[in-house]
Amino acid sequence: MNTQRLLVSALAAGSVVAYGFPDCQSGPLTHNAICDTALDPITRATALVELFTVPELINNTVNTSPGVPRLGLPAYQWWSEALHGIAESPGVNFSTSGEFSYATSFPQPILMGAAFDDQLIQSVGSIVGMEGRAFNNYGRAGLDFWTPNINPFKDPRWGRGQETPGEDPYHIAQYVYNLVVGLQGGLDPKPYYQVVSTCKHFAGYDLEDWDGNVRYGFNALITPQDLAEYYLPSFQSCYRDAKVGAAMCSYNAVNGVPSCADTYLLQDILRDFYSFTQDRWITSDCDAIDNIYSPHNYTTTPQQAVADALKAGTDLDCGTFYAEWLPLAYNESLITETELRTSLIHQYASLVRLGYFDPEEWQPYRAYNWNNVNTPPAQQLAYQAAVEGIVLLKNDGILPLSSSIKNIALIGPWANATTQMQGNYFGVAPYLISPVMGAMENGYNVTYALGTNITSNDTSEFAAAVAAAKEADAVIYAGGIDLTVEAEALDRSTIAWPGNQLNLLTELQAVGKPLIVVQFGGGQLDDTILKGNASVDALVWAGYPGQSGGKAVFDILSGKVAPAGRLPITQYPASYVNEIPMTDMNLRPSVTSPGRTYIWYAGMPIYEFGYGEHYTTFSYKWARALASSYNIQDLAAAGMSVSYLDNALFAKLAVDVTNTGQVTSDYVSLLFANGTSGTAPYPNKVLVSYARSHSIAPGSTATVELRITLGNLARADASGNFWLYPGMYELALDTSGVLTTNFELTGTAAQITQFPQNTMTS
Repeated sequence: MNTQRLLVSALAAGSVVAYGFPDCQSGPLTHNAICDTALDPITRATALVELFTVPELINNTVNTSPGVPRLGLPAYQWWSEALHGIAESPGVNFSTSGEFSYATSFPQPILMGAAFDDQLIQSVGSIVGMEGRAFNNYGRAGLDFWTPNINPFKDPRWGRGQETPGEDPYHIAQYVYNLVVGLQGGLDPKPYYQVVSTCKHFAGYDLEDWDGNVRYGFNALITPQDLAEYYLPSFQSCYRDAKVGAAMCSYNAVNGVPSCADTYLLQDILRDFYSFTQDRWITSDCDAIDNIYSPHNYTTTPQQAVADALKAGTDLDCGTFYAEWLPLAYNESLITETELRTSLIHQYASLVRLGYFDPEEWQPYRAYNWNNVNTPPAQQLAYQAAVEGIVLLKNDGILPLSSSIKNIALIGPWANATTQMQGNYFGVAPYLISPVMGAMENGYNVTYALGTNITSNDTSEFAAAVAAAKEADAVIYAGGIDLTVEAEALDRSTIAWPGNQLNLLTELQAVGKPLIVVQFGGGQLDDTILKGNASVDALVWAGYPGQSGGKAVFDILSGKVAPAGRLPITQYPASYVNEIPMTDMNLRPSVTSPGRTYIWYAGMPIYEFGYGEHYTTFSYKWARALASSYNIQDLAAAGMSVSYLDNALFAKLAVDVTNTGQVTSDYVSLLFANGTSGTAPYPNKVLVSYARSHSIAPGSTATVELRITLGNLARADASGNFWLYPGMYELALDTSGVLTTNFELTGTAAQITQFPQNTMTS
């Protein structure tokens, strides 16, 4: 125990307040191979870690790593956040004024996901990565950012769904691929990463605190089929295809084993199946190592918990549990010195790839400074991301607002929102354009009234809101939900609109003026009462729109730009929460479940995944159609030259989208497949490709290429293996199937992936 106290004291003494770089020119490491730039990262990191004593090894297995002062190895904080911009976190230190006092604040991922624009997401990643590097160069952030959150948003009650791109596994896979490539500075870039991204939370994490079930001790029971088909495709894209530099294991257990102690997840799937190489590392979620011991109660002693985590492959503990208990685990021979060194090699090999030990003058990234933060292109991109994601759900013709409308009443708990627009995991924004400011910038005379808070029962401000409505040409109600209702550690119990807001809306409807509702928040609300009410003229969903949110909203309402976002999640009826518990991880419908997501939901959604209206009309025709049949064996043989058969090309379609209306507009082409191949039950439909076309002028045509892979058409069997099955398939453009085509897969079923099987027992 004396050794343990010594290690904890050393850890506290090494707390990070700024960042330094090792001195490879004249410091103690000068003649060590870590400073030899001709060697590979693993060899270099191994040479460094060989110098560590066992206490020094253990001290540096936690996120607040003290380094090794005697070697001239600086302290390092591994935990920096950047979900949608550089964010407040232990590793990020905004100055109080002047340089590095703010960073670009993009919309929350749920709204950026609604843009269905892969190039936009890659550009956002590039900006965030550049700003992160600039912050690091001046000692204000680490080089490792624990983003993105790519757990699918399958249950509408989940408080952190706002952090994700949505519910569809293919869509999230494309989003994360592009974001990671942007953040890291390319696909597995050499010689240096821009920053290292960390895909989280691996795996099966989508519950905070619901009905007595808390994320820290929740055991997610997931079939191999659902694991491979739904919960893991985004992680496969991130870890295998985008080659992210780091991974995070989740709080929950999967089938009885806490994720951070799960050799099946961290070795069999992550390291082996996804080829997660030795110069990449795995961190726990914060205090998840502690949670293995309690409340999971997976081990009888804390030293066994840390041993299980280390041996399973969790290299870094976000917390202090490793530092506290690894000494005892080592003394009891529950772990080996080699296992400790392996974990540190993973981490320092990653820092080698970040240029941490190399001359500054060799590295363009080390030249980034304050001039690389909040640049005009970054400001424009934050605005564009908000505009592209905003979804028009209903419009009786009131939008875009007529030029005759001059005076508006802007009412509701989001009407004057500022930091509210950032959602969670946010930093200091350079500016925040509220809806009130956005309306004023568009030339409207604005009367603002709060009316009600998000969940208040107070009606004392109703009268002022109604009075403002009576004097206005049009009423804009800005409401919905926010972090007081949905957040980390806070799931929802209802997906209905808060009652006081509906009561206020009823009074505003009675005024008889044009009424537009702008719904904010990440999770959807049951809009039945608004959708079917003729006195609600338009309904717009705006998520958490970031630093330029108010401008984006009013540029759309006024018609300066046209909406073309699509819902990235299903909007369920409010009764859905009574039909399935959050703890039920199964996707397919059954006698006890209506099914989950648009893929399997057996009921009628209020607004379906992918829904979104426009200010114009379009016509469609195939520019490049499919053949009528394809032989499965020929397809598999043709794909053998690709590293992974699921990524092999099936076909490239092309669609001509013509703007037949009067307003220039973007258009998102969503291509769905359905069929009755494989075993029942069959999915309703599955998204297999998408693309966003920009600024299609009236009378103009955009030709959209839609790429389909073998993996897009494959289905998982009960063991999680993907197969191409013979049978008839239909492809449909858009949620309503405005254009369809059919084809047949002939031959015999072919297995295109071999999913690892779990031989562990809890």
